[in-house]
Amino acid sequence: MRAARSVERESEGPAHPLIGRPLTRREDERFLTGRGQYIADIERDGMLHAAVLRSARPHGRIRRIDIAKAAALPGVVGVYTAADFAGFLKPIRPRIGALPGFENFLQLPIATDEVRYVGEPIAVVAAENPYIAEDALSLISVEIDERPAILTWADAQSSSTLVHARAGTNIAHIAVGRGDADEAFRTAPYVRREQFSVQRHSAIPLETRGLVAVWDSARRHMELIGATKIPFFNRSLLATMLDLPESSVDLRVIDVGGGFGVRGEFYPEDFLVPFLARTLGHPVKWIEDRREHMMATNHSREVTCDLAIACSRDGMILGLRADVMVDIGAYARGTGGTVPTRCAQFLPGPYRIANFACNVNAYVSNKTPAGTYRGPGRVEANFFRERLIDMAASDLDIDPAEFRRRNLVTAAEMPYDIGRLVSYEGSAQYDSGDFRALFERALKEIGWHDKQSLQGREIDGWRHGLGLACFVESGAGGTKENARIRLAPDGTLDVYVGSASAGQGHETVLAQICADALGVALDQIRITCASTDELEDGFGTWHSRTAVMAGNAVLKTAKDFIEQARTVASDYLGRPNVEIAWTNGVFSRTDAQSAVTLRELAGFAAGRGQAIDVAATFEHVGQKPFSYGTNAAHVAVDPLTGDVRLIDFIAVEDIGRVINPLVAHGQAMGAIVQGLGGVFLEHLVYDDSGQLLTATLADYLLPAAGDYPNIRGICVETAPAPGNPLGAKGAGEGGIVAVAAAIGNAVSAALSPLGVQARDLPLSPPRVWELIMRAQAAAQRSQDNSASGRDDRAGPSRQTHGGSP
Repeated sequence: MRAARSVERESEGPAHPLIGRPLTRREDERFLTGRGQYIADIERDGMLHAAVLRSARPHGRIRRIDIAKAAALPGVVGVYTAADFAGFLKPIRPRIGALPGFENFLQLPIATDEVRYVGEPIAVVAAENPYIAEDALSLISVEIDERPAILTWADAQSSSTLVHARAGTNIAHIAVGRGDADEAFRTAPYVRREQFSVQRHSAIPLETRGLVAVWDSARRHMELIGATKIPFFNRSLLATMLDLPESSVDLRVIDVGGGFGVRGEFYPEDFLVPFLARTLGHPVKWIEDRREHMMATNHSREVTCDLAIACSRDGMILGLRADVMVDIGAYARGTGGTVPTRCAQFLPGPYRIANFACNVNAYVSNKTPAGTYRGPGRVEANFFRERLIDMAASDLDIDPAEFRRRNLVTAAEMPYDIGRLVSYEGSAQYDSGDFRALFERALKEIGWHDKQSLQGREIDGWRHGLGLACFVESGAGGTKENARIRLAPDGTLDVYVGSASAGQGHETVLAQICADALGVALDQIRITCASTDELEDGFGTWHSRTAVMAGNAVLKTAKDFIEQARTVASDYLGRPNVEIAWTNGVFSRTDAQSAVTLRELAGFAAGRGQAIDVAATFEHVGQKPFSYGTNAAHVAVDPLTGDVRLIDFIAVEDIGRVINPLVAHGQAMGAIVQGLGGVFLEHLVYDDSGQLLTATLADYLLPAAGDYPNIRGICVETAPAPGNPLGAKGAGEGGIVAVAAAIGNAVSAALSPLGVQARDLPLSPPRVWELIMRAQAAAQRSQDNSASGRDDRAGPSRQTHGGSP
């Protein structure tokens, strides 16, 4: 990869000695020296190990489960099926984004009478070690009467087979929009309609999911170790399922080997493992293997979109209309509604599109339940829209860059109202920014104008192409976040936040904010993320929210801490009739007669039976921030093999005030590589019977560190967010959301002389080769028909007159 670019600031903010500095991550020393503590490192006296028997059938009724041989295996402590959980099985409720009808698609933690996907829990074994537990699984006999599997949108629309019989349907539906799309399409001189799709794939963290549950029978208290992302929500749900008060349950967060949206939601094992611990009176550990992860941890993407665009002859977008179909898997679990709803919200993108209508269809299938994966809904929406824009620009004989330039929302139009495009939220606005400025920057960086002669040109057997994609990205999910600062006896400040960390650098970024606000050295700050025993409440890490929500919560708490500590300092200094000043971590009288350090103040307070301990809440009451930017790609395609080489890739993004440029750049680069993996490699494939064919890393390909050396990321502080004191915007997901769109446009530009248009992901070599072969076959048929005087060409799916597509 090319050298990191420094953040470029185009606006002046308050002077901060630490905010804005590219400090190396504090947590990295712990990781690199082997002092990180992951779930595999957790040991407890008398600990048992759990293993989960999962369905090998995608759909069917359970006739019989025989556990006798497994239960008799030496070292097995217990084997449990649904009957053993009677009275405690409650549905796993969605956390956010539930569509109407989702209440009929909820999952119980263990299958009762029917299985609905390969990987669904059927039984759980507890044993003295994990090897015995795994051996016991092979001794359990299960008889299932198979039923037809729903695997596609076409299957889901048929009422002959239902994934959930009581629902009466396989589909949940909503419609959103703004303006009058019907009128726009009726009167538009140009309309084009296409169908696009993004494949099923998901996050593959280095560390798989795992838990340790510890039940204290004397205190009637459950400790669950290893939870991430949303520990307070998970605590509430687990307490309800175990019939315990929330105060009797704690979730303790430890180090995590990657999250990316799939780790830390509430899964069946989050109930099953604690239940076993309480039932058996022993700590219980469970860690999934890689195959289990592929089968049972949330999948994502798998979206198809029928998208139509209406334009004037000069390329002004008059309307956009879409039908979105999202496969959410067998159950509406956790965040299953996020991809459908966010895809609808982001289809119009950063463009001035007054008329928009979208039908959103989330359908259940006999596949692993789906949830969020970095950039949920955004990746898909950007790919669909930006591909169609390139097609429209070609039809209208307008340069793709000029087409976008004419339609981008301008800085003068900010804030720009986008209406209510998310069914469970209010109307929204793009809060600030200069979309065109970053767009022009990306054009310059990729050499758009200088390289136009390369579009579709063959050099040494490789066809070259350039592609663009513009995007907007929301952040700061939820309405509030909490923080707490406690003065330790040694003068260290323990800072607790409601956001969880899965490798994003929170310990560094939040420490920079706190140290700046207090005017103390960074090494006086100790950050603890999201364990439920240290805060009243917290709201977790999702939707690129930590810098905005937790960062501002820390900022507010720091100010309150100074005022509480000032009162104690005044007592220490004898309540002098002069001002008590706070400078560089020391309280002093302005007459310079005496001062007190934080360590001295801690000892003084302790001697009086006091503690300096402050909690505060930041509540976001204004418009949520939107980051934005442009991606540009230069690729070369081998038409003989379908291989695609990435010659150059640039991502330019405005993320508001950048707390730590090094961390922000790392997030961007990692997101780009993940996006490239989704474009070229990753695909969760099912066969026609509903069996997952890519359940190992031998079948599911991932990008390696050296695969894409020519990627660049630039963060620009053009427009700090006006709605929060830090001026921060979300930064964790923007790097991935337009990668597929830019690459799809570049590959299509490279192969345009061959008549190839990329409509579906992934763009793996076999897929690209197949597109080339199809295009050549179609060209040959056209030539043959022309020679024989016939003209039955299918042509592109377009209309160049008014009327509905």
